[in-house]
Amino acid sequence: MKGFRERGFVASAKSSSTVESPNRSFTSDSSELGSADTKISRPSLWSTFFASAFSVFDTHCDSSSTSEKKAPHIRHGNGWTSAVKKILAGGSMRRIQECVLGTSKTGISNITSDIWLLGACYKISQDNSSGDATATNALAAFNHDFSSRILITYRKGFDAIEDSKLTSDVSWGCMLRSSQMLVAQALLFHRLGRSWRKPLDKPLDREYVEILHLFGDSESSAFSIHNLLRAGKAYGLAAGSWVGPYAVCHSWESLVRSRREETNLEYRSLSMAVYVVSGSEDGERGGAPVLCIEEAARHCSECSKGQEDWMPILLLVPLVLGLDKINPRYIPSLQATFTFPQSLGILGGKPGASTYIVGVQDKNAFYLDPHEVQPVVNVSRDDVEANTSSYHCDVVRHIPLDLIDLSLAIGFYCRDKDDFDDFCSLASKLTDESNGAPLFTVAHSRKLLKHDSGEIWSDESLGVQTMNDVEGCVHEDDWQLL
Repeated sequence: MKGFRERGFVASAKSSSTVESPNRSFTSDSSELGSADTKISRPSLWSTFFASAFSVFDTHCDSSSTSEKKAPHIRHGNGWTSAVKKILAGGSMRRIQECVLGTSKTGISNITSDIWLLGACYKISQDNSSGDATATNALAAFNHDFSSRILITYRKGFDAIEDSKLTSDVSWGCMLRSSQMLVAQALLFHRLGRSWRKPLDKPLDREYVEILHLFGDSESSAFSIHNLLRAGKAYGLAAGSWVGPYAVCHSWESLVRSRREETNLEYRSLSMAVYVVSGSEDGERGGAPVLCIEEAARHCSECSKGQEDWMPILLLVPLVLGLDKINPRYIPSLQATFTFPQSLGILGGKPGASTYIVGVQDKNAFYLDPHEVQPVVNVSRDDVEANTSSYHCDVVRHIPLDLIDLSLAIGFYCRDKDDFDDFCSLASKLTDESNGAPLFTVAHSRKLLKHDSGEIWSDESLGVQTMNDVEGCVHEDDWQLL
């Protein structure tokens, strides 16, 4: 991406030569249907049909089981329900996804452009001066980096979520899983650094194992789907229901706050403040969200209980970038965010199917897909011999940026005050270069915004809306099937 800022970690022949190759080759997923060049289609009415149909199976099972003795003829219906549930819980789920939403593309889209992956640049383009060796080394380094990102997918067989009796999040939990992946990357960067790669041998890094433990599928794991749903009740989160980026971002803020207020100190495993950037103090003003430096400082102070003026901070920026589809004016800025050293990627993906976007090449986005159904795995915090293969993926999938859903959220991690100041400088420069279509803006104080409406971007032609403006908009609730 030659137009991008040339900074951050750059993989070249010198730097990549020290990086070990992954223990598995990167190939196209054999389970994908059709040609790898098939374009991803927008969801149709089939998406609503499948979503509504699948959502009743558990309810039907529960109600019919209580009356099975009284009505033996229901067993035939239960057999049908059981068969469909096996499809949902097995490898056929991806095939249903592909039939409804279209086939994913896999592999590297081309070898003539650089790749940006969460702030790291991989120069895979070949030229006469560097030769093929440099590009080959950079590509291997990219593959190793991609496969080292934590993958969190649908799980089956976990303890029921409160009173819902649901023991799987298949067909409704993709946004929750995508958000867990983003927070997990923040923890990796915070505790192990950006240069960390998944270990090829055991024993495993204890810090890495502790991070996986936090995202186990039980109430005892701090950042489990169970606890995230409980923390997000005020924002409409409920087991079996779909959710948008705005609600899930605020749910994370609420979860971290609740962990901080508890008597035990497990919340310190996050060891960072969480700040959801909104358009105004009450979230009701129009225009691009505004990152307020004073508010960021307040979040840090509250998180440290007044003991620190500043601490590591996770920034979440929920956005709606269009009316019917994503406005192409925002795509260059979205691409540029991946060049920031603080980049944590994007919660977004195909319309109707949330993914975790971790990198870009030209106008394509690389992503981790939570839609694979896997048995529940709860890693003990001290099990350095654990099998963690289900938390990583060797298949590189990509989607054109202009096809991602207009409702998304961007994440950033700032390690300290200097890192935050650097981020604000980069973000302000990006705003200046956005040609009137900023993703978000930076301000020192809310007072400036309250007294000067000119500080607020509200050009409706750009398609920027606050979440309150789109409260009934189909796209905020479109995270539905798969």
